[in-house]
Amino acid sequence: MADTSRRRRANGEASRAKILDAATEIASERGYEGTSINLVSKRCGLPASSIYWHFADKDDLIAAVIERSFGQWLSAWSMPDDGTPRDRVAEMTMQVAKALLESPDFLRLGLMLALERRPVEPRAREMYLQVRAQAQIQLREAAMDMSPDLDAAALDQLATYAMAGADGLFIAKEIGGDSVDLLALFDLHGRMVIDAALRLAESTRDEDS
Repeated sequence: MADTSRRRRANGEASRAKILDAATEIASERGYEGTSINLVSKRCGLPASSIYWHFADKDDLIAAVIERSFGQWLSAWSMPDDGTPRDRVAEMTMQVAKALLESPDFLRLGLMLALERRPVEPRAREMYLQVRAQAQIQLREAAMDMSPDLDAAALDQLATYAMAGADGLFIAKEIGGDSVDLLALFDLHGRMVIDAALRLAESTRDEDS
């Protein structure tokens, strides 16, 4: 009986993963509006009834797609503990670049959701914005650790600049394809963020003197 229960649970988890993989692919290609349970069913090879067994509706499914990538996305924005500030920022930017190369569908879908506006916002968009807000908090904490002299406004500005740059580089990669070296660009972006932090700190010291 226990073995049967374990097999059913494993089969259910495998089916759920197949559904999420298919939904991620379709949503990143077609956006939220262009995704349907029928399309996901065809892509993953499971009947619609199986999808509804795991997820209440399309919105619940797309929110689960975002949530599945939550941990991986946030870990990429964590500042390493060891090394000089420059080394630590450089390592973090490489973590983010590699995460985008390995799982581009997550950010592609998230940006689509963030830019779309509806009278009633889907839970999927709320989920992505929560993930993004948490990532920005981690960026702000990293900036505080790197430049403790910065005030709250400067820290917010630096974190926003760092994330906006990452978004832009991802879009450049999406448009340019293999002609865009994302790792090299993120390395450059990391150095620009450090320079911005130094300039903001210098400006703060000048205002205080």
